[in-house]
Amino acid sequence: MVTPEQLKTWIESGFDNANVSVEGDGHHFEAVIIAQEFEGKSRIGRHQLVYAALGDKMKAQVHALSMKTLTPVESEA
Repeated sequence: MVTPEQLKTWIESGFDNANVSVEGDGHHFEAVIIAQEFEGKSRIGRHQLVYAALGDKMKAQVHALSMKTLTPVESEA
């Protein structure tokens, strides 16, 4: 079973210096991801970056992921 800490590490591996927090029960997760890479990207583009960081783990090990994706400036508002 995937832990929130594992998911956090996997997401962080796809970004430079992202601030990631994850909560969940092993099946359903909620993540807040703050990353400079989201600048200028649509919500779909941001989610695609997260899915790319997770790779095949999204299909095999993570069944439900709700995420809030913000740039550092957006997170300060």
